[in-house]
Amino acid sequence: MTAEMVAPAWMHTQISAEQYDSWSEEQCAGIEIVDGMVVVSPSASKRHNRLARILANALDAVAGPDWNADTDFDVRLQDVPLTNRRPDVIVYRAKTIDLTPTRPEHVLLVAEVVSPGSETTDRIVKVDQYAKAGIPFYWRVEQAATGVPIVYTYVLDPATKAYRDGEMFTGVIKAAAPFSVTVDLGTI
Repeated sequence: MTAEMVAPAWMHTQISAEQYDSWSEEQCAGIEIVDGMVVVSPSASKRHNRLARILANALDAVAGPDWNADTDFDVRLQDVPLTNRRPDVIVYRAKTIDLTPTRPEHVLLVAEVVSPGSETTDRIVKVDQYAKAGIPFYWRVEQAATGVPIVYTYVLDPATKAYRDGEMFTGVIKAAAPFSVTVDLGTI
């Protein structure tokens, strides 16, 4: 079995922003680019996708006309080396919906739903990347064994480009300013 049979050649070489931008939406779905290298994640569980969708719908409902909340959305954190992340939920400026790529300055909040296999990335790696990119709010949603999600919120300190701990919620999601939303997620 050759390496090409296991993974295509483009997975073994650094990808530039220009190359990535030339790919179709289908080629970009389900992958992230970190320091120019393609990162493929396993498909998320139904529970994971449902939790992300509930959160995105709640945030979208209170976002007002200036903000949108979506799932399955790329954010270009840097061009060289290319780092393109796909948060589980993103709140971004409504007027930038047609701009490609979405940049950190268009984004207010990103949320990651932690799944088995993504713990280190969602708890450490992405937190640092989003903070350095200047995204004001980061939420980490843990899927507890009880089925009731735990939401950890973080607020960016612009002076240090690091997040400081915000509030923690269990089962109820309350959005950080400028949002005001309460969603009883119950048992997902």
